[in-house]
Amino acid sequence: MEEVKTISDLAQLGAGIAIGLAGLGAGLGIGVGIKGLMDAVARQPEAAGKAVGFFLLGAALAEACALYALVVALMLIGKI
Repeated sequence: MEEVKTISDLAQLGAGIAIGLAGLGAGLGIGVGIKGLMDAVARQPEAAGKAVGFFLLGAALAEACALYALVVALMLIGKI
């Protein structure tokens, strides 16, 4: 059993946790958004075009957060 972990090992662990939680958050956010979109379209089918536009904006913002986490993870492991 190793006594002391190096900073690099801990940074790689942090990078894995960061990207894992960001992927989980983005997936949940998009899933909740799709549920809301389906509810809105089921109630008012004539507003589907406008609702899809708002959904796409929200999905892009959720994915942007995941991409920021990817950049942070790459910085932690020293690739950037």
